[in-house]
Amino acid sequence: MRFKAFSKKQLAALVWWCENSPQKNLDAIICDGAVRSGKTLCLSLSFVTWATAKFHDQNFALCGKTVKSLRRNVITPLLQCLNDLGFITDYKISQELITVSYGKYKNRFYLFGGKDNGSAALIQGVTLAGVLLDEVALMPRSFVEQALARCSVDGSKFWFSCNPEYPMHWFYTEWILKAKEKNAYYLHFIMDDNPAISPKIINRYKSQYSGAFYERYVLGKWVAAAGAVYPMFSQEKHVVKRAPVCGRHVISCDYGTRNPASFGLWGENNGVWYRIREYYYSGQESGQLKTDEEYATEVEKLAGKRPIEAVVVDPSAASFIECLKRRGKFTILPAKNDVVSGIRTVSAALKGGKLKFHESCVDLLREFSLYRFHENIANDAPVKENDHAMDDMRYFAAYAFTRAETGFAAQTLSRKMEG
Repeated sequence: MRFKAFSKKQLAALVWWCENSPQKNLDAIICDGAVRSGKTLCLSLSFVTWATAKFHDQNFALCGKTVKSLRRNVITPLLQCLNDLGFITDYKISQELITVSYGKYKNRFYLFGGKDNGSAALIQGVTLAGVLLDEVALMPRSFVEQALARCSVDGSKFWFSCNPEYPMHWFYTEWILKAKEKNAYYLHFIMDDNPAISPKIINRYKSQYSGAFYERYVLGKWVAAAGAVYPMFSQEKHVVKRAPVCGRHVISCDYGTRNPASFGLWGENNGVWYRIREYYYSGQESGQLKTDEEYATEVEKLAGKRPIEAVVVDPSAASFIECLKRRGKFTILPAKNDVVSGIRTVSAALKGGKLKFHESCVDLLREFSLYRFHENIANDAPVKENDHAMDDMRYFAAYAFTRAETGFAAQTLSRKMEG
């Protein structure tokens, strides 16, 4: 791993538990703030070095929204850094267990995913000396509280990291606002707290977000989403009279029977995706419902003679997906339906000029002006009206766009481990 000097705030997260630290008697640390602000690796490295310095032959937990995301975001860079520092690590993937040794001290670190309320059962029964919860704001409260309840060993501590969400989120109200009451050390990070991120990359991140998502992921604030979902959309910037010749084509489908069905044909040219044509039908307004077979025929008409890379379909439309598969003409994929994540992806693509729309796509263009967040600040859900073309666009964006995350580099902190 390439190393750079830690920032002052990263160093604070690394050594808060040490004997000469004024925070050593606190029970928890909370690191929140902007994306790419350097909080994840320094917190996970601090967690393992604390465990090794304070315990032997104990169990610990490393938790993410899913084990897959935990491996990607935390475990891979952490293991590389630990090995560079002289720790001996043994990762048994089949057991989701990492054994970490330094000198005569050895401990076990179990990996858990907290994606839904049922995940709480996965961590029941184990006795822990500490737990790290990465992206804790994305986990259900039942899982987090079950994980904390497992920490019954004397001297155990809690470690939290997250990006901000809406201001009525339970973790913000119960932990961040009550950090002193919870005997927790609270550190708020901004991008400048990560010395591995260059000004050029910081400016790129700033250009990807707008509105509430800019305040959350660039400024690190817990703010409510309000007003238009896509305030960055512009007729002048995003609507074209003629789409160019495209090399790749994808169709996205939001399925409806009485509610409108919305299908979009997308083409890619030089890194920009164009919505070339669309199909939009409301059974309720027309007074006549269409069958899955009729909708499948409309998908084929939308494709024409173009080679279609994939048809991405509303994952709840099981019968329609099966109908399309039986026809055998396209690769059919259930769409990713994480609404907030999809909105962020679309917002970044709009702001970066990666999405454009032919002027004939009148229903999608109409919905842009009507699609709004709830005024209630207790959630980030858009109003479930005028959202059918918005949904099929979101399904497409989740398929077409990926985000390359900048790696984090840090300088090794030499410290003699003492028993």
